[in-house]
Amino acid sequence: MANFNIDANASNTFDVIVIGSGMSGGWAAKEFCEKGLKTLVLERGREVKHNANYPTTNMNPWEFKHRGSLPEDIIKENPIASRCYVFKEDAAQFVVKDKEHPYIQEKPFDWVKGYQTGGKSLLWARQTQRISDYDFEGPARDGFAVDWPIRYKDIAPWYSHVEKFVGIAGDHDGLDILPDGEFLPGMGLNCIEEHFKNSLAKNYANRHVISGRCAHITENRDILIQQGRSRCQYRNLCQRGCPFGGYFSSNSSTLPWAMKTGNMSLIHDTVVHSILYDEQKGKATGVMVINSRNGETREYFADTIFVNAGTMNTNLILMNSTSNRFPQGLGNDNGLLGKFVAFHNYRALLYAEFEGFPDKHTTGREPTNAYIPRFRNVKKQETDFLRGYATSFSAYRQIIQDQSGFGEELKAGLLNPSFGPWKVRAHMMGETIPKASNQVSLDNSKTDDWGMPLLKIDVAYDDNDERMIQDFHEQFTEMYEKAGFKNIRKHDTKQAPGLDIHEMGGVRMGNDPKTSLLNKWNQLHNCKNVYVTDGSCMTSTATQNPSLTYMALTARACDHALRESKKA
Repeated sequence: MANFNIDANASNTFDVIVIGSGMSGGWAAKEFCEKGLKTLVLERGREVKHNANYPTTNMNPWEFKHRGSLPEDIIKENPIASRCYVFKEDAAQFVVKDKEHPYIQEKPFDWVKGYQTGGKSLLWARQTQRISDYDFEGPARDGFAVDWPIRYKDIAPWYSHVEKFVGIAGDHDGLDILPDGEFLPGMGLNCIEEHFKNSLAKNYANRHVISGRCAHITENRDILIQQGRSRCQYRNLCQRGCPFGGYFSSNSSTLPWAMKTGNMSLIHDTVVHSILYDEQKGKATGVMVINSRNGETREYFADTIFVNAGTMNTNLILMNSTSNRFPQGLGNDNGLLGKFVAFHNYRALLYAEFEGFPDKHTTGREPTNAYIPRFRNVKKQETDFLRGYATSFSAYRQIIQDQSGFGEELKAGLLNPSFGPWKVRAHMMGETIPKASNQVSLDNSKTDDWGMPLLKIDVAYDDNDERMIQDFHEQFTEMYEKAGFKNIRKHDTKQAPGLDIHEMGGVRMGNDPKTSLLNKWNQLHNCKNVYVTDGSCMTSTATQNPSLTYMALTARACDHALRESKKA
């Protein structure tokens, strides 16, 4: 077990306990530690230090034993993990293998996990968009889920707070559906993306192609330099861990920032079993943990607890935190804990080719694509499905190298490539509707290696998702045709939910304790010193990549917890 700032004889009592060191947990650690609170961060996985533990980050393609692929036996042993796009020879070390934490699939669900310092912040796709009032007001307006207890104005200052520290590349696009933020210079569009942008502007009033907003440093700023991070090198090898800190991760940013205050204690290989509840005090008092290496149990205590274990594990921990007061799980008086889980529908794609711009090609490896914000059902219901989808859009030319011949002839062929036609790709990111039937629960008859109940996942697509896929294919086929794209090909991956790695809900926010678990400050309605600010808190999913919202909600909740602590 790796310990930092922990004396073997010191007390097990802290001001704050943060469960999880990933995207939101790292932010909780930063916010509390820089305000002077002694903070314990519990990570169930191994230690991964920034730069020191990125074994493949500077390897060349020929240095990989299997040229980037994984051996067939590893793929067969990991049918779930191997479906993840980062489960390759260069980054598989950051993805949990199937046997390392099993779960029960009531319906097919690919649960992708990253157990190490920083969690999946080492692996995320780094796309960052703010959620607008069209999204926060969606449930109340469209009649699904429950009303969000906050609106854009409540979180906007915290988006800014986070963006300035993280470093977000993007353009000021002036779109009400996708609010602008605190941006570094954007990465721009290539000539085909610009062509598609102009075509949409000519043919549609509310469809826009913009530069993808991403958590990459494109211009030095003092706050980024203070973190020891430097500009993105456009290697697009981010899943290996970036030695430059060019993209945001907990490992390169929030955790080192918290560590240098001297107020953070970070413990690895520590599985949180449950949150301890004191019925006389009427509040949570700490956590019970299991050392994943030797099975020893231990208890830690704090006045404030932040649960940031990742959506599925946060639900698991809260459901496993039973007491006489909460026999169904901590804060679960209404029986809704684990219900209304949602995700993003990533199944639909559309490919095509374009014969224009034969004299142009791309260079380098840009780590983001163009982005098309949601345009369906924004201001009024206009389709036979609820909500809508955003779209990732990209264009590239295939590099063709003549590998025939020997010696000088071969060398000349490799060094003088030609280019194939422009190819384009659109990838749907659809909002799914939270439903009580989409839920997770515990199987108390089956346990993992640490004696904890296995998580049962009962989550599936519905007719709304299918109609959305059909609409995406129809609308983008029309948009492609208007742009002059040819050889249009529709594709439905049929992938199971979960592979989007955007699972949300189960501990949703809301105004009414009868229909939600958390209030507007991310506190459990019925246990106010426990906050939940990872994806499990989301009332609905919107269409935006959610990590930026998790971080902003976390910073906002930390501020509230600090103000509450001063009243005590």
